[in-house]
Parts: sequence; structure tokens; C-alpha cells
Amino acid sequence: MAFMIYCLDKANHVETRLANRPAHVEHLTKYENHLISAGPLLTDDGQTMIGSLLVVDFADRAGVDAFLAADPYTKAGLFQSVTIKPYRNVFPRAAQ
Repeated sequence: MAFMIYCLDKANHVETRLANRPAHVEHLTKYENHLISAGPLLTDDGQTMIGSLLVVDFADRAGVDAFLAADPYTKAGLFQSVTIKPYRNVFPRAAQ
């Protein structure tokens, strides 16, 4: 089942994000077969990372929770908020 994970960073935590980014990317690489889409959220000028948006495929919410709990960004306390919702991809139609 697909899930959307929307994470917003704590204010003034760019350095925390940058310091943990290599380990975060390594974590995502380990779960690449579960990733539908993943990338950073940016400020309006497109320059500064302020969060993360992931669409993942796991059997259930428990799998998503375990994936997120093991993420170096989560372990570093980067996120101010995290929203997880079931997701259904409708477009493009080829993705169904």
C-alpha cells in the first residue's frame, strides 16, 4: 500500500539536515524498492531544504513507521512535524 510522508523541519535546523544528509541518503538507498518518490521540500526561492516529501510502498502503516523511525533525520530530531497518510496514485495513468 502506498503512503505519503510529509515532513517539515524545525526552524533553523538546516545544519542538522546537512550533517545527516549522507546517512539519510544511505538509508533511502537501502529501502529503494519501497520508494515511489522522494525528495526535499524547498523554500520559495528553491534554494534551501526545509522538509521532505516521500511516497512509499509498504504492506502496512507499521512498516512505514519502522522505516521512518530508522531514518537518520528522525533520529537527529530534525522534524517539527510529520504527516503520514495512505495514498493512491491516479496520474499518470501508466503508474496504476
